[in-house]
Amino acid sequence: MVWENQTFSSDFILLGIFDHNPTQILLFTLIMSIFALAFLGNTAVVLLISLDMQLHTPMYFLLSQLSFMDLMLICTTVPKMAFNYLSGRKSISMAGCATQIFFYVSLLGSECFLLAFMAYDRYVAICHPLRYTNLMSPQICGLMVASSWILGSIDGIIDVVATFSFSYCGSREIAHFFCDLPSLLILSCNDTSKFEEVLFICCIVMIVFPVAIIIVSYACVILAVIQMGSEEGRRKAFSTCSSHLMVVGMYYGAVLFMYIRPTSDRSPNQDKMVSVFYAILTPMLNPLIYSLRNKEVVRVFMKVIRKAKSGEWGA
Repeated sequence: MVWENQTFSSDFILLGIFDHNPTQILLFTLIMSIFALAFLGNTAVVLLISLDMQLHTPMYFLLSQLSFMDLMLICTTVPKMAFNYLSGRKSISMAGCATQIFFYVSLLGSECFLLAFMAYDRYVAICHPLRYTNLMSPQICGLMVASSWILGSIDGIIDVVATFSFSYCGSREIAHFFCDLPSLLILSCNDTSKFEEVLFICCIVMIVFPVAIIIVSYACVILAVIQMGSEEGRRKAFSTCSSHLMVVGMYYGAVLFMYIRPTSDRSPNQDKMVSVFYAILTPMLNPLIYSLRNKEVVRVFMKVIRKAKSGEWGA
């Protein structure tokens, strides 16, 4: 395997997305502010759901897993990008690059399946409320989450092994702020067209299949909501589902645009901007969308704030 012929001291160069002019410094500060909000927001969601017993339900358990995945996703790319920018060093080792690709691809794939399971959860809650406890038992929820992590990890392993089975010669400059598959494959000395076909098929499985589950689930939900006699019931159902649909639309829209296109149609600057959206901005928006539109999460948050102010925390 070519992997064995390449030493881990053969670093790649991440060109990044920022220079050191005033405008770029401002943009860097903005990105780091978004990272801080995403980090704090997702951490808060995970902690709030774990601390309050009333939130120990399937819907919130899946939401906590989504926030945990978003937390890992931003920590996979942004800290290294910030370190390179501030230190002036743009290198990343082959081992670091492989690790970054594994976690990045695995987390993207895991979120794809988790979002599909979250749609199924809403379908069961609205269309089969009397069977909800059985159909969304703790065992089934655990199986859903484990399946998301396993399927995503398998995709990550396949992509890392395949990517580093190619040799890389000449320029080792990656026109991105992290090791992204399309940007790395451009540097290969080998013909990567076959692997790009395999990658395309993986994207179909990891994206289109979950999207199909989401579409079917929400088609059934919409029909059930329309038939509801209670106006309050319809409003509550649409409010709960709309938050998830907003997240799904942002996430899948960006990922489909990024990975379904062939390499020949790609622009480095375009890829970097889209990556910033779904790798940094979306993880920041997810907790805001779910929290601000969810009375239970807001209730628990205010409860924690009151306890902290009164010194009752931990009592």
